[in-house]
Amino acid sequence: MPDTVSAAHDGSPRRIMIVTDAWEPQVNGVVRTLRAVSRILRGMGKDVAVVGPGEFQTVPCPTYPGIRLAVLPGNKLGRMIEAFAPDALHVATEGPLGFAARRWAVAHGAAFTTSFHTRYPEYLRAHTGLPPDVVYAALRRFHAAGSAMMVAAPSLRHELATRGFRNIRAWSRGVDLGLFRPEPRREWGLPRPVFLYVGRIAVEKNIEAFLYVDLPGSKVVIGDGPRLDGLRRRHPKVHFAGALHGAALAAAYAGADALVFPSLTDTFGLVLLEALACGTPVAAYPVTGPVDVLKGAQDAGALDANLRTACMRALEADRAACRRHAETFSWIECTERFLANLVPLGRVWQVRAW
Repeated sequence: MPDTVSAAHDGSPRRIMIVTDAWEPQVNGVVRTLRAVSRILRGMGKDVAVVGPGEFQTVPCPTYPGIRLAVLPGNKLGRMIEAFAPDALHVATEGPLGFAARRWAVAHGAAFTTSFHTRYPEYLRAHTGLPPDVVYAALRRFHAAGSAMMVAAPSLRHELATRGFRNIRAWSRGVDLGLFRPEPRREWGLPRPVFLYVGRIAVEKNIEAFLYVDLPGSKVVIGDGPRLDGLRRRHPKVHFAGALHGAALAAAYAGADALVFPSLTDTFGLVLLEALACGTPVAAYPVTGPVDVLKGAQDAGALDANLRTACMRALEADRAACRRHAETFSWIECTERFLANLVPLGRVWQVRAW
């Protein structure tokens, strides 16, 4: 599906501000989504401001030193919102910037939307042992102040509804079909089949479920993260290729025989769409993300509670079917849905006590 703007949106907000704790130079699904959406919105003639941590004093995130968090951004962020005077405000993340934007909106009686990108309850349990229910209660309160919470995967929308979240709206994802394509293919020079992992190398990604499973051929890992050095030492037979981007990443996908997605906690998984667009089938657990992306496309990969079974079955998938299925996901449709989900900010500018 071509990545072009399809139609004007009469009556939709013209000036849109997105506040996010995840932004460039970070490399993750949230950043890729917001970058694609903001680019297409600008192509529609929208005036888009993306406010990220780079505009504030920052400190390293305790569990991910490579991720910077804004320090006490409230006053400056409030001035930025009022100077830009958006027609719609979207709070993308539940970090320091997200909380500051929410606080400004509540204090000024302004309507806003939020999105649920990350399973922080499960991530915090993996890192600290904190019970997820405690964190879910805090997240419910955070999102309840907004007029709508956007969620990508249908299975996650259902789960969050059962956990008491309200005003949930669908907001799927897309893939750059011009960049991610079946050719050219990287020749890895490794024994086949080549099983590929792409993503952050961190505890919540469950990557060791892939590294320890007994598979023929070769295992390749693309990405960076806090567990990289330790895993490289423990798994000397695995080929760690580092972080790749753009055409190099696309060729790496295309040159693999299967993408292995061992995560149990992702909320969608853009790497699934990128691999499929390159004609590479997916092997994963039957959990949120993979079950949503592969719905109706059993010939494009394999899901199984036994990861080895999924990997071996994925080798039998139809690579042409993988590409066809990826073509049903469009960044244009993703952006149009985002735009439709936004709500008017309102013009209540009276300063109240924070």
